[in-house]
Amino acid sequence: MTRKKNRSGSYQAGNTAASQSALPLAIQSDDHLTISELETWLWDAACVIRGTADAPKYKDFILPLIFYKRLSDVFDDEFQQYVELYGGEELAYQIILADHQQALLEGRQPIVRFLIPDEYRWSKLRNHGADGRLGEFVTEAMRTVADKNPPLRGVLDVKDYNERQSGQRTLDDNRLAALIEIISRHRLGLHNAEPDILGRTYEYLLRKFAEGQGQSAGEFYTPKEVGWLIANLINPRPQSTIYDPTCGSGGLLIKARMYYEEHNEDKAKAPKLFGQELNSVTFAMAKMNMFLHDYTDASFAIGDTFTNPGFGAKGSGLQKFDYVVANPMWNQDVYEESFYEHDSWERFTHFGIPPRSSADWGWLQHIYASLNTSGCAVVVLDTGAVSRGSGSKSSNRERDIRKRFVEEDVIECVILLPENLFYNTTAPGVVILLNRDKPTERKNQILLINASNYFVKRKPKNELTSDGITAIADAHRNWETQEKLSRVISLEEARNADYNLSPSHFISVDTENVYRPVSAILADLAEAKAHREEADIVLQQNLSKLVLFEEI
Repeated sequence: MTRKKNRSGSYQAGNTAASQSALPLAIQSDDHLTISELETWLWDAACVIRGTADAPKYKDFILPLIFYKRLSDVFDDEFQQYVELYGGEELAYQIILADHQQALLEGRQPIVRFLIPDEYRWSKLRNHGADGRLGEFVTEAMRTVADKNPPLRGVLDVKDYNERQSGQRTLDDNRLAALIEIISRHRLGLHNAEPDILGRTYEYLLRKFAEGQGQSAGEFYTPKEVGWLIANLINPRPQSTIYDPTCGSGGLLIKARMYYEEHNEDKAKAPKLFGQELNSVTFAMAKMNMFLHDYTDASFAIGDTFTNPGFGAKGSGLQKFDYVVANPMWNQDVYEESFYEHDSWERFTHFGIPPRSSADWGWLQHIYASLNTSGCAVVVLDTGAVSRGSGSKSSNRERDIRKRFVEEDVIECVILLPENLFYNTTAPGVVILLNRDKPTERKNQILLINASNYFVKRKPKNELTSDGITAIADAHRNWETQEKLSRVISLEEARNADYNLSPSHFISVDTENVYRPVSAILADLAEAKAHREEADIVLQQNLSKLVLFEEI
């Protein structure tokens, strides 16, 4: 078997003249790619299939192909190194193949990151041609590569490129071939794109999909500025562990580790990442994201974290972590009270049973139970999580749970974010910091931060500013009261507010006349109209009684 090098720098088996003529070779860039170049390229890939599938499906077709090309190009680079080392392509390939098989038996890392069989290299996908079997071939290639590389199972083999809806292909071969050709514009090998750059552009593409998906996007994408804020707040120490029970595409975990690497020279002591995700496609995206960032030591579990935690063992309890970062779905109403009462992990026995209407304080209890004795957590939730039930004379489960968290001095800080940051809601959201081991000088105190004004208007969403991130982080680090930004309150003040921890309740940021949102005004008018109509009905009933009385 002979191999010859194609224009992209990869090697392919001999006797490929027919396949090479199937598609013309596009101009390929071997340059070291910038973020802007990659972003333009990736968005072009999305546009080529626009209209053939619903927007939420774009990422399902594109992201696995980008990931596959990265794997293939890196293998080509590693293969070439062994060709130069051993003096021949055939010998190099046989050594790589034998080592890979032996490594699987011994449970060690092979000499190449991932083995891509010769018949499934990127050049073979690209030159296959739109012959009616391209979708089937791409699916076969990904499933074969996943089968030969166990870490890729459940990651690379989740998409069927031959899928049909109502008897028609979701993405026909012509569009698929065009998509593959656009992705072939750039090499993604070891010398073409740093893991950090490639990972950031991958998240750019996730954000672009999120902008088009609205509600569903919030299940897997947290705005990057919020992710950087969370990373800044935890400021992870060396050799620590970071866990996200609702990891989505893994962005919060990745930013926490990147933040560590930007502020610490010893990369060997970088935090180890752990995540769990319910959705199988999003789980695959998270693992791809980790591989693209070269974070191959991250550990992931799939499934519902509430009903089946992926880290820990029944009888011995949940695994404990140094840090937890999370943006769970807000106000979930899918868990019955009986579930909380019969939880075999005993996560909800100490602080109380959340109401069925919202799992917010259920998530906080799971997160609290996942922290070690000195652990800290940063969690994004709906603003109502810190105020619902306060001031009411009737019993309220969320307020009662919040009270116990406050009285046990677990809540360290609450931050009000600007509105309209998140893709699945216009609500502002709050960031809640839990600390199982508060510093002595912070005990029996809670820091509230109102950062609602720190944003710039963008389309389609607002953006938390870098000044805002710095102001929040500095206020937390310095533990100080600042006019129109932050206030340190005592536990007694929290009690007097009936455990309402909303920063806007304690900190006013108004500097000018504030104009209420039109939606709020319309809601008030509708309510006033309803009250008036009720009053009219009562009045009419009373007048009718008077008329009847006069007639008698």
